[in-house]
Amino acid sequence: MRHTVTTQAGPVQGIPCRNRSVTVFRGVPYAAPPVGDLRWRPPRQPERWEGVREAVRFGAMCPQAPTEAAATGVDVPMSEDCLTLNIWTPAPSSAELRPVLVWIYGGGFREGTGAQPRYDGEKLAGNGLVVVTFNYRLGSFGFLATPELSEESEHGSSGNYGLLDCVAALRWVRENIQGFGGDPGRITIAGQSAGAGAVNFLAMSPLAKGLFHRAVAQSHARYARDPELRYLSTSYRLPADAERAGARYVHAHGASSVRELRGLHWRKLVDGHHPVDAEVDTGGTAAPPLFRPVLDRWVLPAGYDEMYTKGLQNDVDYLTGNNLDESGAVPQGLVAALRGGRPAVRPGAPPVNVTLEQHVTSARRKFGRFADEFLRLYPAGTDDEAARASSRAARDNSRVSTCLWGVDWSRHATGSLYSYFWTHRAPAPDGGPRRAGHGSEIDYIFHNPPGGTGAWTEEDHEIARTLMGYWTNFAASGDPNGGTLPHWPPFSPDASGVMEIGARFRSTPVSDPTRTDFWIRFFSAQQAW
Repeated sequence: MRHTVTTQAGPVQGIPCRNRSVTVFRGVPYAAPPVGDLRWRPPRQPERWEGVREAVRFGAMCPQAPTEAAATGVDVPMSEDCLTLNIWTPAPSSAELRPVLVWIYGGGFREGTGAQPRYDGEKLAGNGLVVVTFNYRLGSFGFLATPELSEESEHGSSGNYGLLDCVAALRWVRENIQGFGGDPGRITIAGQSAGAGAVNFLAMSPLAKGLFHRAVAQSHARYARDPELRYLSTSYRLPADAERAGARYVHAHGASSVRELRGLHWRKLVDGHHPVDAEVDTGGTAAPPLFRPVLDRWVLPAGYDEMYTKGLQNDVDYLTGNNLDESGAVPQGLVAALRGGRPAVRPGAPPVNVTLEQHVTSARRKFGRFADEFLRLYPAGTDDEAARASSRAARDNSRVSTCLWGVDWSRHATGSLYSYFWTHRAPAPDGGPRRAGHGSEIDYIFHNPPGGTGAWTEEDHEIARTLMGYWTNFAASGDPNGGTLPHWPPFSPDASGVMEIGARFRSTPVSDPTRTDFWIRFFSAQQAW
């Protein structure tokens, strides 16, 4: 790949990676800096530059409260001037068009950066993809809604600036990626946790129609009647609720108007306590992050149930799944430590039940008239039995919910659909218990072992090569299968099976018939989102 590429805003110069067949371009602006009067407005076109721009350093991360998870291994400043993207390309010239994977980071819509080493695209690019990561606005900067902001918008909308950044990044990719050897006709968006939430929202947004062709949502594609949808990263807010919360935010920061709020330094708007939205009935103690996407009738025209029932979503190929040790499920080796800790409500985090009292109390609160049946299906007489039963229930919940999501999604969609359940318990970087936890599959898809190559066994590397193959094939054709990879059957609406990936690669039952029937009946009695 030549190291200089001309974009619509000017030429950029990248550098070769350790794999000399891959070139990386870092910190390329895809939109104008959202500063001053552009704070809390839709992103504008990037400003043109003269001469060749050196694209060798990552751009600044968007303003956010510093956390250990977001900052690990990241050596970039923080600034509102953060709307940049990064491209890894293996294409020797713009004439050789490769499929494109655009990665959207997670972090509860409150933290994250495209410069995170876990998302380094060199290995995936070496496998044949053009890989793109980018930054989008977070927290109040990305999702503040107020009556004043809605009034000044020509669409009567506020609160979705982070999603609008995603749309702008995809538009930039469509218009510029061919110069980097990427195929604008084969763009896949992929993300994990809140990144998966963004994928799901973009799949419903008419503003993103035609900007991508395939989608990968890693965790939390959930059935519209699953109460957990209300607090996970796929949760949304109604405009009136979002505007009331936004008005309180303006007042709490000593401002009487958005104009005054725009005059404050961004550091005064970064809230380190990660506020939750306690007004949402989630069926338990869990709560979503306060700042998250808004059902504004412009970026997001309707909720999941209405979109899927009417077939209004973008008809793209889809690949989605969940992990063994997430959504409240934990490995037995972690139970004792969790019992000793003090429970706290974190935005978007599920409750973890590791005692008999927690198991029973949670069941009574969440399942109501279904609670006795739930406790018969997931019985426990001791704390250890309760921890195992609660984890099994969480896993069944997620698998059945995603299966029902697939039924709804595919009712009017013609694209391919594949679902998975990630089961490989990876070594923990801190030496703790191995777990197939939330986000643990990311290191395998990008083939970036935390702590360096030596932290993995050959089995880990082989699993990574298999996952890279699946994701690369899906981005290329909409089908993860190919070559000597274990066969991955497409999604079936009969709720019978899901593809296990990780510890084994095979089709496995979603749940046993009795428990599946329970979850279907319970969900059918819940309000649709």
